[in-house]
Amino acid sequence: MRKWALSSALLLLFLLTTLPDPAKKLQVNAEESSDDLANPPKVEEKLGAVPHGLSTDSEVAQREAESISRKTLRSSAEKFEFQAEVSRLMDIIINSLYSNKDIFLRELISNASDALDKIRFLSLTDKEVLGEGDTAKLEIQIKLDKEKKILSIRDRGIGMTKEDLINNLGTIAKSGTSAFVEKMQSGGDLNLIGQFGVGFYSVYLVADYVEVVSKHNDDKQYVWESKADGSFAISEDTWNEPLGRGTEIRLHLRDEAKEYLEEDKLKEVDVEVPADEDETSEEEDSSPETTEEETEEDEEKEKKPKTKTIKETTSEWELLNDMKAVWLRSPKEVTDEEYSKFYHSLAKDFGDDKPMGWSHFTAEGDVEFKALLFIPPKAPHDLYESYYNSNKSNLKLYVRRVFISDEFDDLLPKYLSFLRGIVDSDTLPLNVSREMLQQHSSLKTIKKKLIRKALDMIRKLAEEDPDEYSNKDKTDEEKNEMEEKKGQYAKFWNEFGKSIKLGIIEDATNRNRLAKLLRFESTKSDGKLASLDEYISRMKPGQKDIFYLTGSSKDQLEKSPFLERLTKKNYEVIFFTDPMDEYLMQYLMDYEDRKFQNVSKEGLKLGKDSRLKDLKESFKELTEWWKKALESESVDSVKVSSRLHDTPCVVVTSKYGWSANMEKIMQAQTLSDSSKQAYMRGKRVLEINPRHPIIKELRDKVAQDNESEELKQTARLVYQTALMESGFNLPDPKEFASSIYKSVHKSLDLSPDAAVEEEDEAEEQPEVEEKEPAAKEGSEPSFDKDEL
Repeated sequence: MRKWALSSALLLLFLLTTLPDPAKKLQVNAEESSDDLANPPKVEEKLGAVPHGLSTDSEVAQREAESISRKTLRSSAEKFEFQAEVSRLMDIIINSLYSNKDIFLRELISNASDALDKIRFLSLTDKEVLGEGDTAKLEIQIKLDKEKKILSIRDRGIGMTKEDLINNLGTIAKSGTSAFVEKMQSGGDLNLIGQFGVGFYSVYLVADYVEVVSKHNDDKQYVWESKADGSFAISEDTWNEPLGRGTEIRLHLRDEAKEYLEEDKLKEVDVEVPADEDETSEEEDSSPETTEEETEEDEEKEKKPKTKTIKETTSEWELLNDMKAVWLRSPKEVTDEEYSKFYHSLAKDFGDDKPMGWSHFTAEGDVEFKALLFIPPKAPHDLYESYYNSNKSNLKLYVRRVFISDEFDDLLPKYLSFLRGIVDSDTLPLNVSREMLQQHSSLKTIKKKLIRKALDMIRKLAEEDPDEYSNKDKTDEEKNEMEEKKGQYAKFWNEFGKSIKLGIIEDATNRNRLAKLLRFESTKSDGKLASLDEYISRMKPGQKDIFYLTGSSKDQLEKSPFLERLTKKNYEVIFFTDPMDEYLMQYLMDYEDRKFQNVSKEGLKLGKDSRLKDLKESFKELTEWWKKALESESVDSVKVSSRLHDTPCVVVTSKYGWSANMEKIMQAQTLSDSSKQAYMRGKRVLEINPRHPIIKELRDKVAQDNESEELKQTARLVYQTALMESGFNLPDPKEFASSIYKSVHKSLDLSPDAAVEEEDEAEEQPEVEEKEPAAKEGSEPSFDKDEL
């Protein structure tokens, strides 16, 4: 049997309420004669049991065992009929409202929490209502009895009178808590939500017989019992141990609900008990003859009682809610060490790394809640593996300090699911199903505020990092004070940068806020991460667009021909090397009124070039001829380029089509359809460098003989080389290789008729495996010295 305690101290003793009182006589069982008085329960200390343990005398224990083992209503109890529509409503609750059977435990604990709140509120004006000793301890206990299949939940709350049991548990619409709030409206801000009627009946999801033992300060102790068959019974409790004050609910679980008894914590301890005489005599008979000295020693031992060691099952309370409610305290009162310790307890993170940051705040207004968010020190290894198929959330939802669920994926968007934390709302209802709670209007407001606070928390990481651009104007002394935070945002970006990019893709409302958190390397970042604000601060006068280039690696991009003219003119270009960046830039069209321009696509403008018009006219014949020569290559046009310096030509795509890098990404998809990809593949444009000698020579050759097949072959070879250098896959690698070999053939001045030498056909001999000689029997294996 395992017992849990849900308060700040262990509770096992009911001493003050169970001590015999000479002036008071206990009422006898209804089945016994009224003239015979029952003995008052005795409190005994059980040897070998857990410290602070408690046991009643045998008669009380026997009566209690009989009461909890039965599943029929007591014949002496007063019978009542449920409200007419109770049966129908119970069917709705069990079959529709509560799709998750675990809901019953939350309902009962939330009701118990409300009962504690009631007595606590009354004690503000009358301290005597709490009683003394253990009765004054406001706590909830959960007790499992696997053998009898009974789950018990007990609280030391306000308890219920006989009339309360009839009204609150016999009528679905009646709510003891709401009635209490109506009476206490003048008392101030008391907003207890638990509705004992509806939530209570979820117990029949797992139980076929329920007992409710309750004791109110103004009444005797009563037992309510029902099998949910249309009736219930109430009788005065003379057989159970006195509660002092509060309520205990006993669920007799169905066979299919045994899983709620599996989490047991049986501990066996070695205890010494008197040995049986038979066992002792057998040991003596089997012992060998002893000497006179040994006999004297045995006589001394016989003076001590003989004992033996056996295994005895004991039980103890285990404190479950050992996490202190840090989120309920003022942020000014909580130390960094306390925040770190709470995070490790919350996240079950047993490492030494502190969380990167946290945000502790209280939201007020129409929706009131307290929240504490953490940025973990490391990302889970599977954070992005099943991003769109997983609904995992790392936020725990509480309502008035009662844990509701950690499965509310609507509290934060999926891209912020890496955050850990707690949300405790005073507005949300307690006793409704999780499905209904997800549709509550307050959740949208909570989600909106959580997103804003989460993004502010991440932005604060950058503001506190001395390596960040935002701190460039700070003095050395100020930066030294921030030394502990040095590099923290770069660490965050390496762990969770993909989440920020996913947010830009998914969250249009906060896209600009998320864009400020974006980091990248560029042609001027010197290997460090830069922000868009830092890029804008370095833009050249007159520059209107933000230039970027996508590819598989930084090293590859740094050698790209698309950068030649840009770097020569001292323009900064952003490097996007993550495959996700291609999708990102389809959504991030502009930032701070500046548009993004992929330098590998059409539309690049680097200022006016007065010579460009004349160059286009000069190379008009070549561009028209070249386009015609490349008809089989699906080239849309051939143009004079303003982006090249050392390279003869490049292939660019249309502004809204796929880039070369995006084409590779899509082709690598497992379920990609090449026939459908043709719609998104951008039109290819060959841009030529009018200052390059190869291009000039081609222009002159075309002017002399534009029908030369050899010249057309050269033009196709130059195009295929540019296609490959621009990052595209060659449609026909074999043709390209043949053209290269022909060029090499010609450069070596080989005869056009030179052929590959024929191979002599020699007769093939079958291979014969050489067998190692068998070692002689009894001989040692020999080794070569070189082998050793």
